[in-house]
Amino acid sequence: MSNEFQDFQDMGPVDYLVIEFPGNRMTGKGMSLLLDLVDRGIVRILDFTFVRKDTDGSVIALELRDLDADGELDLSVFEGSSSGLLGQDDLDEAGMALEPGNSAGVLVYENLWAAPLARELRRSGAQLVAGGRIPVQALLASLDAAEAEGGIAAA
Repeated sequence: MSNEFQDFQDMGPVDYLVIEFPGNRMTGKGMSLLLDLVDRGIVRILDFTFVRKDTDGSVIALELRDLDADGELDLSVFEGSSSGLLGQDDLDEAGMALEPGNSAGVLVYENLWAAPLARELRRSGAQLVAGGRIPVQALLASLDAAEAEGGIAAA
């Protein structure tokens, strides 16, 4: 195990995201916000890979660089952001969520902001046994349904 992860008891929760770019149109919007989260110590990037799903269904890793060759999306700042956590099996699984002809960024990151809480919970013998993420669209749909049933007051 790399030195970076030897004291995993001190780590915060680790999450992943697969962000699809229809038609391989990656604009780079949001990358400066991701860098800001890293710079402020909120998250630590453990792995960041881009993949493309070809029309035949095969999934290939792409190099982190100016993927669209227009000079605007410079991802070289993320080169070396690989812990080796993501293997081809992981990329194939991420690719299953993609439509053929699209690309995606696959991001694995540690939530540094939650590390002190996670560390203290581990020390007390607690462990995370389930987790998940609620998509914003699902949350809004649930709130709309509750409002329609009179369960919450409209803002």
